[in-house]
Amino acid sequence: MNSFRMRLTLIMIAMIALSVSASGVFMAKTFKENHMNALEENMVREMRIISAKMEWETGDLDLLYSHYTDEAKELKTYTGARVTFIRNDGVVLGDSDWNPKDMDNHLNRSEVREAIESGTGRAVRASDTANQNMMYAAIPVEVIPNEEPYIIRLAMGLNEVDQSIRNLTMVLVIGLLVLFSIAALISYRIALSLTRPLEQITRVAKRIKNMDYRARVKVTKQDEIGELGNAINAMADSLHVQMTRIRQNENQLESVLENMINGIVMIDHGGKILLMNRRAEEVLGISARELVGRHYAEAKQQYELSQMIQEGLQSKEHLREEITFYFPEERLLELNLVPVHSEGSEFAGVLLVLQDVSAIRRLERMRSEFVANVSHELKTPITAVKGFAETLLGGAVDDPETARSFLQIIYDESDRLNRLIGDILELSKIESRRVPLVFSPVEVDSFITKSVKLVESEADRKNIQISAHIEPGLYVEADEDRLRQIVMNLLSNGINYTPEGGRVSLHVEAKGDDHIRIKISDSGIGIPKKDLPRIFERFYRVDKARSRSSGGTGLGLSIVKHLVELHKGTISVDSTIGVGSTFTIDLPVLQ
Repeated sequence: MNSFRMRLTLIMIAMIALSVSASGVFMAKTFKENHMNALEENMVREMRIISAKMEWETGDLDLLYSHYTDEAKELKTYTGARVTFIRNDGVVLGDSDWNPKDMDNHLNRSEVREAIESGTGRAVRASDTANQNMMYAAIPVEVIPNEEPYIIRLAMGLNEVDQSIRNLTMVLVIGLLVLFSIAALISYRIALSLTRPLEQITRVAKRIKNMDYRARVKVTKQDEIGELGNAINAMADSLHVQMTRIRQNENQLESVLENMINGIVMIDHGGKILLMNRRAEEVLGISARELVGRHYAEAKQQYELSQMIQEGLQSKEHLREEITFYFPEERLLELNLVPVHSEGSEFAGVLLVLQDVSAIRRLERMRSEFVANVSHELKTPITAVKGFAETLLGGAVDDPETARSFLQIIYDESDRLNRLIGDILELSKIESRRVPLVFSPVEVDSFITKSVKLVESEADRKNIQISAHIEPGLYVEADEDRLRQIVMNLLSNGINYTPEGGRVSLHVEAKGDDHIRIKISDSGIGIPKKDLPRIFERFYRVDKARSRSSGGTGLGLSIVKHLVELHKGTISVDSTIGVGSTFTIDLPVLQ
């Protein structure tokens, strides 16, 4: 902007200098012409006076030389100019400054010829005798009737005129220099007043370019520059609104991408990765910072994924495949490769959607296993009932002892079948959350004491010692019936899977200010470590023969787990083969 200001200042100074110089030259020329014209008019006027008062003589040439020379010298004292009398044949009769006898014929002098032709003559030239620029003026005088006129000529040196012109030129030069200085200052001030708003507009435009959309131009005048400032401010307002909207959209899109449960990877048509969300990083085990902007082949992933991306970029069609990934952990992923086209329907790349279907497939497998297990569990008692009934129908009913034994077995199996169906229905209700829980304050000490008394008779039959250690003053908000179902189920399991003479213990204590912990331990057969992760699955039995002989349906621990989760609690198990098992339940004090 400074260079523009300087250029504007120099242009204004140059224009002023050119104008003043042209004016000065014109003034000098006009002054000289006016001065010369005035001098000529004055000389003509003097010559006419001389012509009117002059006594013209004719005759002997020597006498004429003397007469006209004396007259010329006398007249010079009055006019201050050189006076010359010229006869009609061009002979100089008298001159105030020079001897006429030595002078050339003046008939062909320009001023003389002009005077004869037009009545007055003027010429400016260097004098051969005076050696300076002279101005000559001449008029014709009729001395002898009907003959060519004589000529009176006055001549004045132009040294004074030239000196006046030089003085005027000096004044003009000094004035021009002063005017230059004033013009330079004024031009700079004008350029500054013009460029300062432009500098402010430039600074604001640079701030807007650097995405500072709050920058505004201070408009003080409503001229063209003011209108430009208003236009810049309107543009900044529009950009601010648009960028705010864009940022909001970007934030919303980024929030959606970051919180999606599926992994998203954007790949351009050249194979360069443009975008990865957080879920994709977790699934692939690669940081987006390391991979975005690089080719997909640089990702250290398994070969099938790279082949699928390459095929999608080549075919430009939707591809779907399920691949098992082993890094960073084993999981089954459903991959969808969707072609992306730009507005001009040009192929822009592919969008890779990663969906972890491990849990879905596991649930499908569990559902299938559940159906198979239910069928198997129901088939066993039904087969027994059917077999013994056929035996009775075949004639065994006639033997009272055998008939009674078979009927007892049929009764036991039907009872087991009834319990199994009841547990299946109960688990279905709990899993579908169709069982409304009625929460109320439960005094833990009395609640545990009552629960232990309910299983004491069963423990006494196996000579199993039950002990309870309860921290006094504990309360918990829970559904008392469902909480008793949890505790009774775990105590019954402990008794059933503990050999005679063993022990089952129950500990209740506070865990901080907002949780209680219930630990039920036994000295039973224990659970192998490989079975611990699946112990809460439906129909999962560690010792199938022992479980069936104890009357279990295989659904008890699954019911317990779901009831604990409905109470917003957690349950875990720790077990050692031959030593026993410990179930730990953490429940919140307030729901």
